[in-house]
Amino acid sequence: MYQSFLNSISKNKWKRIGLKRRAGVATPLFSIYSKKSVGIGEIPDLKLLVDWCKQTKMSIIQLLPLNDAGFEFVPYNAQSGFALDPMYLRLSDLEGVSTRSFRDEIELLRSTYGTRYGRDRFLSSSSKTNLSRNVPGTVTRVDYRIKAAKLELLWKVFQKNAAKIPSAFNRYVKRNHSWILDYALFKVIKEEQGGKKWEDWPQDLRERKKEALERFEREHRDQIRFQMWLQWQLFRQFKETRRYARSKKVLLMGDLPFLTARDSADVWSHPEYFKLDLSSGAPPDAYFFKGQRWGSPPCNWEKIAADSYDYLIGRLKCAERFYDLIRMDHVVGLFRLWSIPLSEPLENGGMNGFFDPRDESTWEEHGRKLLSTVIQNTKMLVCAEDLGTVPECSYRVLGEFAIPGTDVQRWIRVPENEYSFKLSENYRKNSIATISTHDTASFNAWWEYEAGTVYGPLFERTCKQKGISFEDIEPKLFDLGKSVHHRLRWRKEISSPEILSRVLNRAESEIWDLIDLYRYSFGEKSKFWNYLNLPGRFEEKSSPALAKAALEKISRTNSIFSIQLLQDWLALGKLFKEDSWETRINFPGISDENNWTLTVPVSLEELKKLDVNQIIKAINTAAKRS
Repeated sequence: MYQSFLNSISKNKWKRIGLKRRAGVATPLFSIYSKKSVGIGEIPDLKLLVDWCKQTKMSIIQLLPLNDAGFEFVPYNAQSGFALDPMYLRLSDLEGVSTRSFRDEIELLRSTYGTRYGRDRFLSSSSKTNLSRNVPGTVTRVDYRIKAAKLELLWKVFQKNAAKIPSAFNRYVKRNHSWILDYALFKVIKEEQGGKKWEDWPQDLRERKKEALERFEREHRDQIRFQMWLQWQLFRQFKETRRYARSKKVLLMGDLPFLTARDSADVWSHPEYFKLDLSSGAPPDAYFFKGQRWGSPPCNWEKIAADSYDYLIGRLKCAERFYDLIRMDHVVGLFRLWSIPLSEPLENGGMNGFFDPRDESTWEEHGRKLLSTVIQNTKMLVCAEDLGTVPECSYRVLGEFAIPGTDVQRWIRVPENEYSFKLSENYRKNSIATISTHDTASFNAWWEYEAGTVYGPLFERTCKQKGISFEDIEPKLFDLGKSVHHRLRWRKEISSPEILSRVLNRAESEIWDLIDLYRYSFGEKSKFWNYLNLPGRFEEKSSPALAKAALEKISRTNSIFSIQLLQDWLALGKLFKEDSWETRINFPGISDENNWTLTVPVSLEELKKLDVNQIIKAINTAAKRS
């Protein structure tokens, strides 16, 4: 079925990993933890996840970006496209140093900011939850104060051992000379400047005057070496983890956002590579009626190309030391990127932007050139997040290059057939099939809160554009008692477009876009229930049986990869006792204190003992995946 992949530009990558149907799990590292973790998931914890994958017949672990996110803690808005985040270091596994004298301080961190396991160690046995028997768990959140606390302790360890750092450290610095000094300088200057953005630094540092940087480097030599030492320790722990994964034949997939934070070492050291008068984002759509404004400056690809793509290639070379596959976030932005002038008021979101390049006839060649450059300069198999407003040329190029895109079960529809769910055999062969993503509601939350609804702000805005009083028609169209989280649930009596047209007092031709929203969402639960071939009438609440049917369906698709969020695999058992709406990793486009903080309710040691593991294994075996 997949032999044509070997005729593509990606053929050597497919030969390297093997042309086979695979199953996998997607998770942020911050969401998992072990008995050894201190406050947050750590790189060596991935070894336990590898073991779990082997148990459940999976061979891909997909991770969110692990780049240094500073103290904003947004993985896709990193301070470096090269450096990893030191909060993921294991304190007890540092190279060339002894942490014996710091054991008490490490234990104090574990108990103060600890993972669920760390806190549970201080509970009585009668008050602990026996999670290994599928008793409901609690949605806990990462306490990101752990980063500052870890860095403070790491600085003490470094100072005590600075005189006896192994020569391997110097070799590492030399091999990474193209980025590591700029990164270390950025981190130390930022700290000395009280966390100010680089654009607010003194002019000589902001503009990277040679004399000023040399003077600063002399005066802060130890702090700069410390930042480099942290990266060397991260490199060492990650390389060891990857070796372990390889020994178990489990592939690691990284995540490469081609956009970098405006306040980053990359932008400060190479401002010419970015369009600093613009912000990247996304145009208005069914989920974000104002669009999105991310803040990251678009890449200036002409300038990057003029330097032989050294910046892009350097990032790829860094990533391939750790990963077998790489997910390119928002790959459609390589064809054309929604760009918003900085002069545009923030409250307008992404409404008043434009696609760059502006000339649509150039989009395909633009994306083709960048993707071919990526493929030709890495050993990793390139995968793509191609969601949102997608130009047709993107599907064409991904297919030609045998790059797996992303097919999300709830969105893969047939518009010509009343938005019915696409049959398993009609999924793209070159795709990662999934029932949720880190930017969506989990499967359980989608079913309970979103399926069969429309996004309220979008419907309201569309009505106002047509001169329709939303306040008057809202209670006539929607069951407001069952509408929450800005999701409006249709009244049962609005059973046809004709009835909708009468209530709105408009001809169908005048409200075609509202009718389109109606056709997509009305009866959605019934359509999905029948799609899964489940008996009887659909149930309003999700259940392990429903999750199992959805997972079995997605696993049987033509997609070469089936990769599911860890919380969706865990939906096979009643492990989360909180509201399913809370089991979400990120709400895109908004500031929410719970974004990027979700942790699963079981440790990795407990995960390996769950009853649901046999169900997961059976699903993957039946779908001929491994």
